Amino acid sequence: MIKGRVWKFGDDIDTDAIIPGPYLKAKDPKEFAKYCMFGIDEEFPKKVNKGDIIVAGENFGCGSSREQAVLAIKYLGIPAVVAKSFARIFYRNAINNSLYPIIANTDLIREGNVIEIDLENEKIIINNEKIIKCKVPKGVEREILKCGGLINYYKMRVKNENKG
Repeated sequence: MIKGRVWKFGDDIDTDAIIPGPYLKAKDPKEFAKYCMFGIDEEFPKKVNKGDIIVAGENFGCGSSREQAVLAIKYLGIPAVVAKSFARIFYRNAINNSLYPIIANTDLIREGNVIEIDLENEKIIINNEKIIKCKVPKGVEREILKCGGLINYYKMRVKNENKG
């Protein structure tokens, strides 16, 4: 279960809006968080609390393949992004870096709502009352997320193979 306050964005939020190019020079991924969503709202990193959730419309994470966009969101303390759809490369980068990409019709979700994402039953509860269905990563994608990302998943697999 993932629970948090909603920050709502629209359609076609590209990676340059999530973390603009001039802020990509940092070596420490925690630095990216200071500039998360700077292309839309430069005050966003100051307003967000750990555990908050980004909700958006169609095609979230479009644009370049910059992995830093996922890292900016993750290191700001946001565990999940709920959107109607994701750009494919952003979706995969999210899985690889342990940021939950959740697909749902987000029309009923408003900024400031508190939502609970029930990963097991594939539903989102809005303000303890409304329930909408969602699609969550399954199979190996889910295993990667549970391990904390692709590198940790790989380490776990190698460790288990060496035991056998």
